[in-house]
Amino acid sequence: MDMNRARVFTLFSYAALISTLIAGCSGSQPAAGPAPAPVDNKPAAQAPAPSKPAEPVTLTLLIGSTGTPYPATQAVAAEAEKKLNIKIKFDIKPDGTEGDNLVKTRLATGEMADILYYNSGSLLRALNPEENFVDLTKEPFMANLLDSYKETVTSNGKVYGVPGGSSNVGGILYNKKAYAELGLTVPKTWAEFIANSDKIKAAGKTAVIGSYKTTWTSQLFVLANHYNVQSQVPNFVQDYTANKAKYATTPAALRGFEMTSEVFKKGYLNKDFLATTYDAGLKMLAEGTGVQYPMLSSAIDALAQNYPDKVNDIGVFPTPSDNASLNGFTVWMPNSYYINKKSKNVEAAQKFIDFLISPEGQKAYMSKSKANGPYVVKGIKVPDDTYDGIKEMQPYFDNGKTLPALEFTSPVKGPNLESILIEVGTGQKSPADGAADYDKDVRKQAQQLNLPGW
Repeated sequence: MDMNRARVFTLFSYAALISTLIAGCSGSQPAAGPAPAPVDNKPAAQAPAPSKPAEPVTLTLLIGSTGTPYPATQAVAAEAEKKLNIKIKFDIKPDGTEGDNLVKTRLATGEMADILYYNSGSLLRALNPEENFVDLTKEPFMANLLDSYKETVTSNGKVYGVPGGSSNVGGILYNKKAYAELGLTVPKTWAEFIANSDKIKAAGKTAVIGSYKTTWTSQLFVLANHYNVQSQVPNFVQDYTANKAKYATTPAALRGFEMTSEVFKKGYLNKDFLATTYDAGLKMLAEGTGVQYPMLSSAIDALAQNYPDKVNDIGVFPTPSDNASLNGFTVWMPNSYYINKKSKNVEAAQKFIDFLISPEGQKAYMSKSKANGPYVVKGIKVPDDTYDGIKEMQPYFDNGKTLPALEFTSPVKGPNLESILIEVGTGQKSPADGAADYDKDVRKQAQQLNLPGW
């Protein structure tokens, strides 16, 4: 028996003394009961000083500010800072060709952000992803993405991106209230679209909204017409990629250039369409001063952000062809997030990307960006409160009346389509000359990619 135990044992036999001793040692210990634990006479260790919280890892993210991807990514970033101790510093890039050139310059000079939000499909492949972005093929979160999406961010068998938001379609957004007031029905052919536009113009409203100040918006008639092209010329994608088919010599493909020219020549566009921005175009559509807007359905989410009381006045129909039986949507896969291969924070960037496409990250994203079409992350469903305009798309998906946009099925895409179409859409260039110029433009791109046949 050690000295401490002997002392306790001896003291225990003296009831009066133990009461006094215990009262002196511990105000909370009862006077009677089982023998106390052995007394340790060593000085009590001091509690460690509270540790200082670790500094968050700061990642830079290059993204455009048009639409809802920016606020949606901000919402994910706010959650990631709390959950992962990762802070996102946003770097805003311009839209269109100017933004593409900035991305290429940043990559070339080694000044790219840690994470880039950018196009999927052909524009990604033009950035030499193997050299510039982190290969995500073997990351566990890749199992959560649809194969149809992964194909659009794959180069030489390696996957480089994760999606931002849902898929969306290209077509004609229209103001349903104005359609009802004028007694119009959704057109199934281009001739019906022209007849509707004549009635809208006669009523003193803008029949077709042009927003060429935001240059990329000039492309929609050509790009969204792809469903009609592929439906009429089933081998177009294959032959186009192999340099066997051209826009200028394929009548179905030339139609998009002709549509762009015709709406200008017939005076359907707003007078200041060259000075009108995308945001101003949305305002015209929401207020009903402009009735039809060739656009991506992602614009519906932007409308909801700016005009929440009017968003369900907006519908969407496919770009009409000359054949009523060919009536379907061209589908765009979502833009994607890519990790800069030269980043000093690749591990943190991967953690952020993983969180982004988790159910928790997707919930945060969707709090600022509702569905523009089906999601490409497994298990993420279009919610019941989806906008009416998006619901109008569902029958086309259910009936197989959709095809992916050309940029997701062919690596061939020239950088100057928007500027060529502005020339066509202002009467400076004929549709045939514009198409021929674009065929020359894509040749340069195809040769840079070393595609066979070019």
